Amino acid sequence: MKVLGIDIGGSAFKGAPVETKTGRLLAERHRVEVDAPCPTAQGLAAVKEIVRHFNWTGPIGIGFPGIILGNRIGAVGNLGSNWENKDGVALFSRASGCKVTLFNDADCAGLAEMKFGAGRGEQGSVLMLTFGTGIGSALFYRGQLFPRVELGHVPWCGKPFERYASAAVRQRLDLSWSQWAKRVNVYLAVMERVFSPELIIIGGGVSKKSEKWFKYLKTRARVIPAQMYNDAGIVGAALVCERPGDDARR
Repeated sequence: MKVLGIDIGGSAFKGAPVETKTGRLLAERHRVEVDAPCPTAQGLAAVKEIVRHFNWTGPIGIGFPGIILGNRIGAVGNLGSNWENKDGVALFSRASGCKVTLFNDADCAGLAEMKFGAGRGEQGSVLMLTFGTGIGSALFYRGQLFPRVELGHVPWCGKPFERYASAAVRQRLDLSWSQWAKRVNVYLAVMERVFSPELIIIGGGVSKKSEKWFKYLKTRARVIPAQMYNDAGIVGAALVCERPGDDARR
């Protein structure tokens, strides 16, 4: 099945056609920069631009950085509260002129890594964490996704953990890799205490530089970098078009 996968991030919308049987991108990714937070009209224009770029008329899967309840968008983090309480499927369908499936962005990345990447064949408990503008999360047991797990928003010192340990925090505070890893260790200790995962997969752009900071991590669970890197969100967004019923829209 060929699906246009679109991954919405805190600073850009990225998309590419995907062959869902293999997880292979059928063309080079197209990226559209947006403001943070992102005005609704600007985001819809970004989706329209990606569709136009690929001259796409088929199904579209979109990974959205927020809670998705049926067709509607719930709580949203860095993208902006202006997206909340809207029918996201209707919005993106009108903007694209195509049939749209909406899913959480971190769950999309997790689905791709479990099917084609670092989690392939893993049957125990797996926690996928993406470090970027915020901290995305996806939790799996015996290969099955437990949806709506927003672990970047777990409180720490009165604020969401992602404001303490995200990759954006490292850049903003100009932390060294070892300094930032200490913060990540605090976060991972909480995740291990609550979920006891057997495997932790780290995604996001920082996973490409795992040799710089994984050596500072202290966990019981195995920790490995994601294999699909920035393609995971796009591939996973395409995969959700094959998932049945309301579960496909999160």
